[in-house]
Amino acid sequence: MSTTSYLIPEKLYPYFQAVSLREPPLLKELREVTANIPRGQMQVPPEQGQFLQLLVTLTGAKKCLEVGVFTGYSSLAVALALPADGTIIACDVSAEWTNIARQFWQRAGVAGKIDLRLAPGVETLDRLLAEGRHGTFDFAFIDADKANYWNYYERAYELVRGGGLIAVDNTLWYGKPVDLADQSEDTVAIRDFNRQLHRDERVLISMLPIGDGLTLALKTREA
Repeated sequence: MSTTSYLIPEKLYPYFQAVSLREPPLLKELREVTANIPRGQMQVPPEQGQFLQLLVTLTGAKKCLEVGVFTGYSSLAVALALPADGTIIACDVSAEWTNIARQFWQRAGVAGKIDLRLAPGVETLDRLLAEGRHGTFDFAFIDADKANYWNYYERAYELVRGGGLIAVDNTLWYGKPVDLADQSEDTVAIRDFNRQLHRDERVLISMLPIGDGLTLALKTREA
């Protein structure tokens, strides 16, 4: 829930973007449209979208999951990086916000790669598990309601293959997890999620100070 990587010093940020960001015009347009709607701050920053593209390319991902679509910036970024036969199952509950996403997916020519499921994320992931899709996905990105983060993660873990990657957004949550006086629902959920993931020896992890904190969990092949 940050449109910038706020942990990068303000004086350095323009330079950081100038020498590292390669944002396609359609992604930039979507980002600008999103900035002008209610809750536009939920949009991931462009460098995070670009980093997701790098991860998908690096891992050779073809089958992806996304929990939390909003206006579709991250799913569009990932879809643009996927090969022609790549697909994303994208989970969200808002027809209003995802209607914006659909327009941009169509304009980018990647609508055929994105299977949007409008239902609570836990229900969609449980349905995939019931269909026997265990271990069939290469990459998952979680960026939805914080109270369900561990529920999403546990299901994503079952759905990705050994050697598959799970990326979880907002894990630094504007620095709020370190303030123990902050007992708000979302902060407590992120704090608990980070603690549980740190103890999960089924995965290799790394937390990165990009956006609002992005944690990567690599499912070991032995798991």
